[in-house]
Amino acid sequence: MSTANLLQFLFSGLVVGAIYGLVALGLNIIFNATGAVNFAQGEFAMLGGMLGASILSATGLPLPLVVVLAVAAVTVIGVLMERLAIRPVRHADVLNLIIVTIGASILLKGGVMVTLGKNAAGLPAFSGERPIRVFGATFVPQALWIVGVACAIVLLLHLFFERTLLGKAMRAVALDREAARLMGIDVRRIVMLSFALGAAVGAIGGIIITPVTLTIYDAGTMLGLKGFAAAVTGGLGNTLGGIAGGLALGLLEAFGGGLIGSEFKDVAAFLLLLLFLFVRPRGLFARGESERV
Repeated sequence: MSTANLLQFLFSGLVVGAIYGLVALGLNIIFNATGAVNFAQGEFAMLGGMLGASILSATGLPLPLVVVLAVAAVTVIGVLMERLAIRPVRHADVLNLIIVTIGASILLKGGVMVTLGKNAAGLPAFSGERPIRVFGATFVPQALWIVGVACAIVLLLHLFFERTLLGKAMRAVALDREAARLMGIDVRRIVMLSFALGAAVGAIGGIIITPVTLTIYDAGTMLGLKGFAAAVTGGLGNTLGGIAGGLALGLLEAFGGGLIGSEFKDVAAFLLLLLFLFVRPRGLFARGESERV
């Protein structure tokens, strides 16, 4: 195996892993606020790409404005999902909440299929498509956008959670919802904000990858499952762990697909998920039996 091939697998794994990490990041934000896994998180990513492509095709607006409008629209959809689907059953057990998110996922997928169609959609690259060569390996400029945007989101969310009152309130709800409520924190508002943030992060992930892979109405299902595998790998509820889990999964897919065969790519996520569920169910970065970070 040549150095160029190894570098190619490394670049591919980091790019794909950054997307899985963003899906896991949004999933963890919502998990910390509700205690339930949002299996509609992949649909937020799909909606970002599909709505962005549709807005661009229908209006011809500049791409940066299209991105802002698509992210805003998906954020509103995330808030509506919380208000209409999650809040009415907020006192139900976790299993029922998970079933509700699965139902929301199916509804969003069907809604996109009916309104936007079944055809794949794409967006233009943010800064050209001329490949960049590094020691024999090549990657498109959009790959730099994907990794850079993922790093920027992680940094901004870290500052938000560490430096702002609202972010600290979200951390308090993640640690102990009842104690946070007794301290005067509006838990319902925090849950709604978590869905808004989760939807926005998912939409951004879907938009930045669409110029590379295209997207389609059912793309969110696999993205959501792989994001869940990444979240479990890093430690469910651990925001930075989700990014690490996504990168680990992306590298495993890239090297496994290159060295073993392309059919290994989709299998890798579920093998990794099963491995951590059996060996270390709290993930790589879990700090305690009952603590969620």
